[in-house]
Amino acid sequence: MSEFRSKALAAAGLAESVDAAAPAATVFYDGACPLCRREIAHYRRLRGAERVLWIDIARADAPLATYGLSRELAMARLHVRDTAGHWQTGAFGFAELWSHLSGYRWLARALSLLRLLPLLDRVYASFARWRLRRGCDERTCGSGR
Repeated sequence: MSEFRSKALAAAGLAESVDAAAPAATVFYDGACPLCRREIAHYRRLRGAERVLWIDIARADAPLATYGLSRELAMARLHVRDTAGHWQTGAFGFAELWSHLSGYRWLARALSLLRLLPLLDRVYASFARWRLRRGCDERTCGSGR
């Protein structure tokens, strides 16, 4: 296993015994946000999630620099890195994640085929800005640190 992958796995709270194959996607999420945390917990229970590398960007040891990502940028939008190393953010990031998860693949494909992702990304961008301004408590979401 590469040192790079070992650090990412350790930062994500995963053991090195996880399959050494490249992850299907790498998801950067705000684990300090109750809404985000619940949504990610849901996704992690689905078939296909075992091939996704989950990185909680709220953790002090999150390997953001390893991926060339700043904490501020990571907090602003959902970031997903695909197997080719390309970044997908916002609604496009969700579609990339969903394409690997049982029960959501059809949605990712439909949104792409219907060309709805740009519209949904604008809606997501509004939500993401609101989330950052609002801050987090146990009922609502935002990073407002």
